[in-house]
Amino acid sequence: MAQLAGRLVRRGHQVTVYTRHDEPRLPDRVTTPDGFQVVHVPAGPAVPIPKDELPPYMTEFGDFLARRWAAEQPDVVHAHFWMSGWAALAGARGLGIPVVQTYHALGTVKRRHQGDADTSPPDRIAIETAVGRECSRIIATCKDEVAELEAMGLSRRHISVVPCGVDPVQFAPVTAPRRPAS
Repeated sequence: MAQLAGRLVRRGHQVTVYTRHDEPRLPDRVTTPDGFQVVHVPAGPAVPIPKDELPPYMTEFGDFLARRWAAEQPDVVHAHFWMSGWAALAGARGLGIPVVQTYHALGTVKRRHQGDADTSPPDRIAIETAVGRECSRIIATCKDEVAELEAMGLSRRHISVVPCGVDPVQFAPVTAPRRPAS
């Protein structure tokens, strides 16, 4: 997300990233070297919390966003991950702000592959579906995700595929020496 935010700033956009305040010494707001703002949202205790234990704080997160956005309305909100979509929609509700959702991972897939080892909250899939119905647009990262979203009952009309990007400067193939023939 930092790469995306930085690239948007370089293209002339004002970008604010909202993340949960999980460290007591962090300031409320930070400007990154790439020029975007990071706001540390007071939602729950200012300590690290495992992601599957965060849902109880999403209402508080959404309430913070609603207060902030009522005072200074963004043009669009891009939520990443299902809980962020939940909080973003709560914050944008009634303000006419479009919310775009990227899941990055879906509970249906996680449950199918992990079975009983899945630690997701039991209502994750229902919340993901509700987020998908309420948001303005869903960005899927591949065609398989589109099929998964459609199987959840979400409309293909509201889904666009935008594959994940890779910074080829930071992540480049390494040429390994050839192994001797056996």
